[in-house]
Amino acid sequence: METIAFAGLHYTYPEMSARALDGVDLEIDSGLVLLSGASGSGKSTLLRVCNGLIPHFHGGVIGGGARVLGHDVVRTPTRELARHVGFVFQDPELQAVYPSVERDVAFGIENLGIARSEMLRRVAGALDICGIGHLRSRAVATLSGGERQRLALAGVLAMRPRLLVLDEPFSQLDPAGSRALLTALDAAVRAGSTALVAEHRHHLVAARADRWLLMAGGRAAESAQPRAAATLASAPPRAAPPASGLSWRLHRVSAGHGRVPVLHDLELAGGTGEVVALTGDNGSGKTTLLRTIAGLLPPLSGRVERRPGRIAYLPQNPSALLHRATVRSEVEWTLRRTGSGAGAGLLMDQLGLGDVAGRDPRDLSTGQRQRAALAAVLAGAPSLVLLDEPTRGMDGAARESLVVALARVAQGGGCAVVATHDQQLVAMVASRVVELRDGVACEQRSMVVASR
Repeated sequence: METIAFAGLHYTYPEMSARALDGVDLEIDSGLVLLSGASGSGKSTLLRVCNGLIPHFHGGVIGGGARVLGHDVVRTPTRELARHVGFVFQDPELQAVYPSVERDVAFGIENLGIARSEMLRRVAGALDICGIGHLRSRAVATLSGGERQRLALAGVLAMRPRLLVLDEPFSQLDPAGSRALLTALDAAVRAGSTALVAEHRHHLVAARADRWLLMAGGRAAESAQPRAAATLASAPPRAAPPASGLSWRLHRVSAGHGRVPVLHDLELAGGTGEVVALTGDNGSGKTTLLRTIAGLLPPLSGRVERRPGRIAYLPQNPSALLHRATVRSEVEWTLRRTGSGAGAGLLMDQLGLGDVAGRDPRDLSTGQRQRAALAAVLAGAPSLVLLDEPTRGMDGAARESLVVALARVAQGGGCAVVATHDQQLVAMVASRVVELRDGVACEQRSMVVASR
């Protein structure tokens, strides 16, 4: 019996005319299967068929055959599929149910009726294999984006599903987290599970994958042999161009949530014309630093200086910014608020959003939604741009668009600070690299600012 068997599968979302899936023929028996493709190609839609969210939650029109673990997806309730299919969404911050880490990991297996002693063993094992055993007593609200991603993974692994479905699971993970996830996937496959992983950073998964599928136009096809994939190269380090003026400065700043500092006594500044890449492990304080620079989080001690001008801040969850009916109206709202005479069309075209300008941003793929949020915050020529994991869910073309946008910010006399685990992005845009380590900022090698 195949784990996944789709025959002529097609699907159309409600109120949409174009098919999101268009005649998918696919059989998956076992192993680790990598799914790649451009934003909007149908990856997330295909994954959501696997646990019945399509069609039971999203509605729409579905046709053809769709069987998962022997169950007809259309005729099987999602609660039944959920007993056997473990799913991690692109937005892990929306997946937590309980306020504490350990309790949240236990949620799924509580519903399976497993004995308490076995449940405790599974929770501890899942936390450890995801590298967050030390966080078991923490409140979920205090976790970084990468830590929340590991939490969502731990909750799924504790259930020991027959099918693991992961949507962009590496998007916010540091190198240690990526290694832990790969180890967990290897262990799950050896134990008899099948894993289907959609990932834009496919070089992280390709060497371990048994098959590589490419989505395009709502269809899935076999791609090149995974194990032949090459590691992507980075640009060589170059001397950073001198900054022409001060954009922001932290003077002996300590910052954190509540009274507990995450950042300690920082002396750090950014100049106009710079793109500063902010790196560091999950939980190292990158988001805390961005929020402190933006003025959203008052420092526990010290002083923050900023040059006058608009600050554009992109949080890790772009959906928090998007509340209007269309992508175009999101951008136009920013332009009106800033008094800019520029039109929305040029910026949307530069970020590859022209075809979805009239769409509700909440109906877009994660990568498209990320670009919509970027367009909304970058409109109106901000003087300081603060981006938290901006390539989350982005394909290669979208990353290139972001590179161009950041170059324009720097060339226009602005300053950008980008918190990211995406080393390709660092190599392409950073004039300076600052690593956060144990609450202290350490200057790393300089990189050339990419101009495209």
